[in-house]
Amino acid sequence: MSSGGSGKPLPPRAGGSGFIRPPKRVFAYIGLGANLGDARAVLEAATRDIADLPRVQSIERSPLYRSAPVDADGPDFINAVIKAETTLEAEDLLRALHGIENRYGRERPYQNAPRTLDLDLLLHGNELRETAFLTLPHPRMHQRAFVLQPLHDLEPDLWLPHGELAALLAACGDQNLERLSSEPGEATTPPHEPGELKRR
Repeated sequence: MSSGGSGKPLPPRAGGSGFIRPPKRVFAYIGLGANLGDARAVLEAATRDIADLPRVQSIERSPLYRSAPVDADGPDFINAVIKAETTLEAEDLLRALHGIENRYGRERPYQNAPRTLDLDLLLHGNELRETAFLTLPHPRMHQRAFVLQPLHDLEPDLWLPHGELAALLAACGDQNLERLSSEPGEATTPPHEPGELKRR
């Protein structure tokens, strides 16, 4: 093994090729929801937290929506979806999202309980996964207008294993959904903001 002139042996080459393959960069889609406390402010703060995660290169967020709870109790939810460009593996990203939830006091006293913050990993590239920790795509996303509509805002031509996004959204037409503006009480749609974090 060559010492490279330093008198010390060089470390072995990764894979024998001399090159280390860079982490795979994918687009991940994350559902955000909250119906306790100042839900809107929490979603804004969580959006910044996700943008600041290591190995998240950029994010784009859909408009905010108000939705009635589905199979749950409590006040109306505020929802959105984030499209994140990342090199994080799916499991690592989900663990990071759980950490953000905990930061905002997320508790799970029972299934579908009201929540201060709910972050769901909906899609991670084209991965299909079903483990005790993670299922991809998210198993109920195709039945939720509060997921499908923000996804449609971000990627109208997105295709899911369950079918075309537009068709899935049409099948959820009986679910009430109200698009919110950038400021409470306003009816205008916010434009894109420059930089790494964009909002539609």
